[in-house]
Amino acid sequence: MFTGIIETLGKVVNITEDGTNIHFTIQSEFTHELKIDQSVAHNGVCLTVVAIDDDKYTVTAIQETLEKTSLRNLTVNSIVNLERGMKLGDRLDGHIVQGHVDQIGKCIAIKEGKGSWVFTFQYDDSLGNVTIEKGSITVNGTSLTVVNSKNNEFSVAIIPYTFENTIFKDMKIGDIINLEFDVIGKYVARLQNRN
Repeated sequence: MFTGIIETLGKVVNITEDGTNIHFTIQSEFTHELKIDQSVAHNGVCLTVVAIDDDKYTVTAIQETLEKTSLRNLTVNSIVNLERGMKLGDRLDGHIVQGHVDQIGKCIAIKEGKGSWVFTFQYDDSLGNVTIEKGSITVNGTSLTVVNSKNNEFSVAIIPYTFENTIFKDMKIGDIINLEFDVIGKYVARLQNRN
């Protein structure tokens, strides 16, 4: 379980294919606090630490994960949003995030305002996922509030702190992103579709 509050950025330093799996080695400032078998969210994708070496650790993405997320687009030197699993008893500053990406989307607009940015994303709404005004959404692991909800797109406003401390500062129009829709909203939508 995660909160969508990005702890730090990591750098991909090695990518190794192993059958249909890919091992990503990440350099991170919190590697020294990790242990084998721990969960870490990478751009919102929960992956298990399988090896640790100094300030680098390795995680493995299986074929299904690679097919449903943007991880397959990572290259050596890519920067990723990182968050470790939340501790019981901690404050929940973002929202409940599972680290299970529902689908990918695409950045279709970036508008800089006076002191903030508005990013607009498009997604395939035929998969049954929805957003609502002022609802929660996770974009590349970052917990955000929807400010403009449409059938197959939505916008979010990014404050300067989030812009500077996540991969939003490097995002471009056309970039593919990971989306995890609000877990409560997903259950409500599923129940409505049963009727």
